[in-house]
Amino acid sequence: MSQDIIVVAGLFAVLAGIWVVNMVSRKNRMGYIQAMLKEEWGSGHPKEYTYEEFEWISHYYKNRQERRCAKGAFIDDITWNDLEMDDVFLKLNHTYSNIGEDYLYDLLRRPQTEESVLRERERLITYFAEHEKERRVFQTKFYEIGKLLKVPVSDYIYRLSEVKKKSNTPHYLAIGGIFAAIVLAIFNITAGVIALLVVMGVNINSYYREKKEIEAYISTFSYIMKLLDISDQFEHVDIPEVEQYVQEIIKAKKQFGKFKKGSSLVVSGRHMGASLTESIMDYFRMLFHVDLIKFNSMLEEFQKNLDAIECMMENLGLLDSMIAIASYRESLSYYSVPELVKQEKAFLESEDMYHPMLENPVANTIKEERGVLVTGSNASGKSTFLKTVAISAVFAQTIHTCPARQYRACYFQIYSSMALKDNLQGNESYYIVEIKSLKRILNRVEEKTPLLCFVDEVLRGTNTIERISASAQILKSLAKVHVMCFAATHDIELTHLLEEFYSNYHFQEEVKENDILFNYMLYRGRAVSRNAIKLLGIIGYDGEIIKEAEKTAENFVNTGIWSL
Repeated sequence: MSQDIIVVAGLFAVLAGIWVVNMVSRKNRMGYIQAMLKEEWGSGHPKEYTYEEFEWISHYYKNRQERRCAKGAFIDDITWNDLEMDDVFLKLNHTYSNIGEDYLYDLLRRPQTEESVLRERERLITYFAEHEKERRVFQTKFYEIGKLLKVPVSDYIYRLSEVKKKSNTPHYLAIGGIFAAIVLAIFNITAGVIALLVVMGVNINSYYREKKEIEAYISTFSYIMKLLDISDQFEHVDIPEVEQYVQEIIKAKKQFGKFKKGSSLVVSGRHMGASLTESIMDYFRMLFHVDLIKFNSMLEEFQKNLDAIECMMENLGLLDSMIAIASYRESLSYYSVPELVKQEKAFLESEDMYHPMLENPVANTIKEERGVLVTGSNASGKSTFLKTVAISAVFAQTIHTCPARQYRACYFQIYSSMALKDNLQGNESYYIVEIKSLKRILNRVEEKTPLLCFVDEVLRGTNTIERISASAQILKSLAKVHVMCFAATHDIELTHLLEEFYSNYHFQEEVKENDILFNYMLYRGRAVSRNAIKLLGIIGYDGEIIKEAEKTAENFVNTGIWSL
């Protein structure tokens, strides 16, 4: 009897020890997570992405576009690439989950024109910035969801909604075949064993064939299970300021009771030989196809509740991205909450606006109600200024955060035509690519919605005479009451031709000790200096070339005639 007590006590001690080790391990892990969250607040946590992984982030946005899940304006691919928004997104991406970064990317590509949406974003951003304890509750959950997916989850979620459910009859026949072979063995051991081996071979072969087809979908189900498990924890979250989002998440996850039941048959054991128990379960799955049968059941439940999954993803993604924006604000030297006005007449005012990607940016101030022509020497800051204004406008209507001391403007559609390239695959020259890009902007003018557009070096892909004449007419057609066009140009002629329609600004440079220095400050009026010929001299071109080039330029300025 005493020996039995010792055995029981020993077993209890082992179990208690395992429990203590697990508790200590969990406590240490939570301590690590909390310390990491504190350290990374306001600085982000840069993640290295492969090209493929980064491209996947955009798929949530693209899928919503294709399915027309979202209405309203969006930042098109040309504008997104012109502004180098992939890099901007990476700096802004302080999220901790796949779903958060997918949502944040989508948010950046959809400038809002509804005050109520931006006002709610501001409320959430401010709340999370000011309430560290409550913020950490959500950050911990998003960290547990993680960013470890090996498939573009939004693709497979929408593909799953269209997958045709297969009949389970072949799987039931596979199970029946095993039992039939066992029964046969009772009467004829040799025939029964042979039949059993044949059936097992057929079952294993058909198992691997079908499992291969659904492997990526199983990864998606694993992700959904993780979302559901995290959503279960929201039952215990009592934060009134985010109650509406928590309740939406809880309501959505309750529709997946049947989906979760027995799901371990499908989503566990995906890596063969993980443990002895799992190895045994692997063989059980191969022979009896229980995970394939359950997969079809889960697929049916998933397709019935696609709206609930979308709701869960949107609410979780929103909360993660709002926390990320609050963290991003902490990383900025200074920022302002934009003042946006709904009116037909276009205007934009900003004080000390700077480019958020530059380490030591120069801030500039502008206040305008009509188009802006920017002139200046090469490398003086024209393109950077255009991008600064454009990014500020995008930020104002998306993350409600402007890299400026003050930003006030109307709600805009935002388009650009700046960093274009030849389309070799489409057999299109730079000029064709450029005029198509400009045409898409001109098409928007007729909509009467305030339009903010940016053009760098209008029609640079053609000869001087046609460039100036066509550019003048294109820019004039953009000089409407509801349009603000910021255009950078080297053609001083345009500043005279369009003086009635555009305000002139310029950047300056200073030649000092065989070097050209730029202060990147914006000045009113057109540029009066030229540095292209001076640059030739600075980098060592022959003095005779420099002298004759300056003489030719001076002659043209005085006479309007080119001569050598």
